[in-house]
Amino acid sequence: MARQPTIEFWYEFASTYSYLAAMRIEAAAAEAGVAVRWRPFLLGPIFAAQGWTTSPFNLFPAKGRNMWRDLAREAARYGLPPVTRPDPFPQNSLSATRAAILGQGEDWLIPFTQAVFRASFAEGRSIAEPASVIAILDSLGLDGTQLLKAASAEANKTRLRVAGEEARSRGIYGAPSFLTEDGELFWGNDRLEQALAWAVGERPPGLL
Repeated sequence: MARQPTIEFWYEFASTYSYLAAMRIEAAAAEAGVAVRWRPFLLGPIFAAQGWTTSPFNLFPAKGRNMWRDLAREAARYGLPPVTRPDPFPQNSLSATRAAILGQGEDWLIPFTQAVFRASFAEGRSIAEPASVIAILDSLGLDGTQLLKAASAEANKTRLRVAGEEARSRGIYGAPSFLTEDGELFWGNDRLEQALAWAVGERPPGLL
């Protein structure tokens, strides 16, 4: 039996288009015959290195207005609940990302990730406070208090920093990003299908 190809899904909880990708990647990847490795990370340090102090959707208001309309259209197209813009935007995703880093390799990572995105972009709830993250973990039948305590330990903080350094070293500059096993980088929810096709060996005609 041939080995199943894998893509890495790099996502940031404050990212609008990461929300869309997180809610549909499992079904799309299963249909394509591709396994997914979920890679949470913080985009803020990467933006800071470019001299940005906030989301480019805030820095460029016209782009931001169109993004929110586009997000609403795409959510409707995918059959997701109507988008609720979190206030403030972007939300501080540190606690949630620490928890997700802790959950890598655990069966609760995907449901936790999707629950965080739903809370933020479908329900308009804050994900910034540790208590909010604990409540989401508890809702999944987990011990949120103990998990967030472990997520805040120095060893896990180090894992989060290493993930950010890896993202930068591999050329990631935004979220969502998809990396195939040969290092091909695709950026944006609208590139998910292309990433999956690349992962299974499909190449556009004439592209080396």
